[in-house]
Amino acid sequence: MKVFENLKSLKSDMENKGWRIDSFLFTYKQQEFIVLVKLYSETARKPDYALLELEFLKKDNFTDNLIVPANSVKLFIDAKTLRTYFNIEYGENLGIILQQFNGFLATFIPTYKKEQKSGLEKKAISHSLSRSDGDDPEKIYCFAVKRNRVKADGTYGERSPFNDNKARLWRKDVYDKLDCRNEKHISFCFSKNPEEEKTDEEIIYNWTSNRKVE
Repeated sequence: MKVFENLKSLKSDMENKGWRIDSFLFTYKQQEFIVLVKLYSETARKPDYALLELEFLKKDNFTDNLIVPANSVKLFIDAKTLRTYFNIEYGENLGIILQQFNGFLATFIPTYKKEQKSGLEKKAISHSLSRSDGDDPEKIYCFAVKRNRVKADGTYGERSPFNDNKARLWRKDVYDKLDCRNEKHISFCFSKNPEEEKTDEEIIYNWTSNRKVE
């Protein structure tokens, strides 16, 4: 039985829509979690047969996390680590309890990428995307878009998939208006200072004005 069958559908939908990361909410023993669903990059190290990576974050403390590779059949984690993180009591029937945990978790996993996210989910996703892109996780305030540098072969560099997803998360209207699904050579600039944030209209106006003088 493929208890996590929904992960296959979710992964396929994420890939079709160009998302590297998604999230869903999970509640266990009155503790609320944000679960990040992350696709592996081509160069990432991963267990054999792992489909994607789940990162559990306690809703009130993102630093209290647990990273678990997974596929449609199992979680790639030892029982003790899982039991400790989720405060699962030890007993002679531990195997059955863990099966029940997996079945319960599976009921929360969506089959497709949902666009609407809570504020905490957006912050958790953004934090992960920034880390993956080597950027400051606190930078969530968009203030500009820029043309990427010219590479040695004379072509413009492409926006990273992490910057792409972060832009879609925080500034979807700007992303759509600049046709960023097809325009891969501009990146979005973020600051951790809210006073530097610009409106959608300001960002688009400044981009358009700069284009005229290029």
